[in-house]
Amino acid sequence: MLTILLVFIITFVVSAIFAPFVIRMARRVGARQEILQYVTAHQGKQGTPTMGGLIFILPIIGVTLAFASGQASICYVALGVFFSYALLGFLDDFIKVHTHKNLGLRAYQKIIGQLGIAIIIALYVYNTPEIGTSLILPWGELELGWGIIPLIIFVFIAMTNSANLTDGLDGLAGWTSFVMIVGLTIILGITQQNYLVNGGGQALAEQLVNLQLLGSATAGGLLAFLIFNSYPARIFMGDTGSLALGGVITCLAVFSRQTLILPLICLVFVVSAVSVIIQVLHYKRTKRRVFLMAPLHHHFEKKGVNETKIVAIYIIITIIVSVISIMLTL
Repeated sequence: MLTILLVFIITFVVSAIFAPFVIRMARRVGARQEILQYVTAHQGKQGTPTMGGLIFILPIIGVTLAFASGQASICYVALGVFFSYALLGFLDDFIKVHTHKNLGLRAYQKIIGQLGIAIIIALYVYNTPEIGTSLILPWGELELGWGIIPLIIFVFIAMTNSANLTDGLDGLAGWTSFVMIVGLTIILGITQQNYLVNGGGQALAEQLVNLQLLGSATAGGLLAFLIFNSYPARIFMGDTGSLALGGVITCLAVFSRQTLILPLICLVFVVSAVSVIIQVLHYKRTKRRVFLMAPLHHHFEKKGVNETKIVAIYIIITIIVSVISIMLTL
């Protein structure tokens, strides 16, 4: 427990020290956010530095590697996933910055990248006995066999895109992700204790402890980033940060076999994605919109709700569903 807290503090401090350097470099190289013309409420944010995910990504990886010990192979794979999605997001952000347009990778290119990472993870899960093909439910376990592969692929693509869509207001994706990660880290601790009580073995318990270290480091780095990303944001996380966060959040749940808790604990992510899907499908069919603008948080903005109030409501909702998720795990 003390090590987990220490990892949180160290990553927070390192990220907070690293942040001003990243902001200065982003300004120097012209890594500035291009705001879409139809997002009229955000035109004042034009030119805000982006790629801020680097503030927490590099410290998280460094501190986790420094403290992980014993049976840590699953944690190392999770770090690899975290870095892979960050790299994909960085490429998307780099193209936007280079072209001075809010259009990076084409949709099919981004999906191919996400799909490739997700397939590798799904095959890893299927072939790793410590994770296996069953999911933990409040009343027992659900064995999926080979069906775990398409499920994991779908979950990673859905969650990374949902996290990306939620990154639309100052601090929104960051604060909600922070609450989710704290909740998942607590769930990892509960799962670890359950394994020990049920004779699950010391090796598996060590794997879960190292995943808790990753969760703690992510929470610490993200909290430091939020000092600079909360309204009014001095830097945006960009796809570099949002895709990485979606990836690591999904890893914490999937690698502890708590995959089915994701739609609940990540409810605000799900709402963002579903609102976009509804908007697109309905518009294609009727040429009329369900929402004034999608994702849903932009609809509320168009209705005149203050940006910070929307973020606060999303945080409160995420805290509630996180507590419910923890109680279900107990």
